[in-house]
Amino acid sequence: MCGVVAVVGKQNATQLVIEGLRKLEYRGYDSAGIASMSNGTLRTIKSEGKLYKLIDKSNEISNDKLHFDNSIAIGHTRWATHGNISVENAHPLTSENKIAVVHNGIIENYEILKNELISEGYDFISQTDTEILPHLFMKYIKLGNDFLEAGRLVLKDIRGAFAFVAMSLDFPNQLFASRNSSPLAIGLGEKSNFIGSDAHSIDHLTQRIIYLEDGDHALIKSDELEIFTKDKVKVNRKVINIKAELGLITKGGYKHFMEKEIFEQPSVIPQTTSTLIKNNSEITIDIDRLGFENKNTLLISAAGTSYYAGMVGKYWIEQIADLPVIVDLASEYRYRKPSVFGQSSMLVISQSGESLDTLMALRHGKELGLITNAIVNVEGSTIDREVDNSLYTKVGAEIGVASTKSFTSQLVILFLIAVALGKKFNNVKPRKIKEICSYINKLPSAIAQMLRIEDEIKLIAQNIKNAKSIIFLGRGLLYPLALEGALKLKEISYIHAEGFAAGEMKHGPIALIEDNVPVVMFLISDGNEDKSISNLQEAHSRGAKIILIADKKCIEKATFAHLKIEIPFFETDFKSLLSPFLMAIPAQLLAYHVANERGTDVDQPRNLAKSVTVE
Repeated sequence: MCGVVAVVGKQNATQLVIEGLRKLEYRGYDSAGIASMSNGTLRTIKSEGKLYKLIDKSNEISNDKLHFDNSIAIGHTRWATHGNISVENAHPLTSENKIAVVHNGIIENYEILKNELISEGYDFISQTDTEILPHLFMKYIKLGNDFLEAGRLVLKDIRGAFAFVAMSLDFPNQLFASRNSSPLAIGLGEKSNFIGSDAHSIDHLTQRIIYLEDGDHALIKSDELEIFTKDKVKVNRKVINIKAELGLITKGGYKHFMEKEIFEQPSVIPQTTSTLIKNNSEITIDIDRLGFENKNTLLISAAGTSYYAGMVGKYWIEQIADLPVIVDLASEYRYRKPSVFGQSSMLVISQSGESLDTLMALRHGKELGLITNAIVNVEGSTIDREVDNSLYTKVGAEIGVASTKSFTSQLVILFLIAVALGKKFNNVKPRKIKEICSYINKLPSAIAQMLRIEDEIKLIAQNIKNAKSIIFLGRGLLYPLALEGALKLKEISYIHAEGFAAGEMKHGPIALIEDNVPVVMFLISDGNEDKSISNLQEAHSRGAKIILIADKKCIEKATFAHLKIEIPFFETDFKSLLSPFLMAIPAQLLAYHVANERGTDVDQPRNLAKSVTVE
């Protein structure tokens, strides 16, 4: 979602801010802008579209010798919420060309405040909720307040989930920043300080980071940093030393980050398992610490791809540990007054650790008395800091908006939780655990085998790239994979795609079948394949183009399928229980190659964001 970067006390601040914005491109955005101050002048440059357009504008100004050196600047990449995509709506937003503000999130009561400000003579040029912020700062500064007090009065007026940074010509060496639910990090330098939406955006400037907590506000100068709670109490927040990941943020010869991240899976999964399995067969997850002293129901809450990972986890935990699981959409959880009867533990799943709907679900679970746990990829993220316990996927930065390696690594942790629970409640014997761990240790090579079918997937992609709608089917453990396969395809190719449980076809979706509608089924020999093949036959008889991704036995049974992908052979038990790992790969490759054939923006698909920081 939107990204914020700010610099104070460092020469060439504008250029440093642009470098930070580059590192936030993966989050998704549709416009960008920067503002800087020098010699009593505020200069703002904004553009629609990708960051290179903003850079071109900035370079034109530099070439005309109108661009000046500066030591304070703020920048923003915007993902449109209030107001369409336009230069006027891009950030920074200003007031009287003296105040500039960049803002992530939503100001919920902006319409009331906007009407009040208009009645007081303030002019609005944008459709955004953000524009009330610079006008409010202007109002309170005119009343004689210093920058800190003006910011506090602004915070008193507004409601919502936000993170913003403001600067003023009247206070030329100061930045005011605040966060409420939306993340914000402050970097510490030598006679300079920095602000970013995440640590990665400023790790080219410093490795010493402070994360603001909810309700915090801060006054940042080149040589001083003051942080206050919402009650105006001055506090010292923990300084965290981070390691820059610059080496990871390259395509490494691949055409897209998504392609690279798909092919990284065999090498990064061992990074997930290395801290969770010792001596090849000892799972180190502390089940009691996660809240399972007794056999209570587990609540899993997540959004998007992480939600589908949670669905797979439900199948595994119920099958292996005989423990009931509820999987709840994070965006719905706190709005339906959930009952926690029989529950003791909540598990949230988020790649970024910043997804606002998941964060708010987590907080609601805490309010209801649940022990909270998280599966996250970003250590030090808001969710990581707020849960009681975290399990880390450790797959490195994932830049492509469509999650790939994070999904399979989340599955690894969910599977190991299932096995650890099974051990605790005597559903899985030590000998079986050793066997299962051996399968997990073989998983990287199994996924590497799956990646070798890429050329076959390319042929299928060419065959279906012009389809208007595609249906995905799966049963049991592969039902969530049908949902995930459809999500991946629609995200990056813009083809309408839906996933269904195979048995649900006759309960409505079969009405969508007409000549040459592609129907993709994930199928495995698990004892239920004959029923699934019957469901597929019903679609075939109505003109569907059948695409079967299955093992050899199923392919031999479904002779009517038009296009077939045979998954490489693996041990029978493993193939059935851990089939989601194997099937995730063709689902990802199919989406990628269809999108590539259609020429869409694979890494940054329209309207989507990597880190969703608004509800």
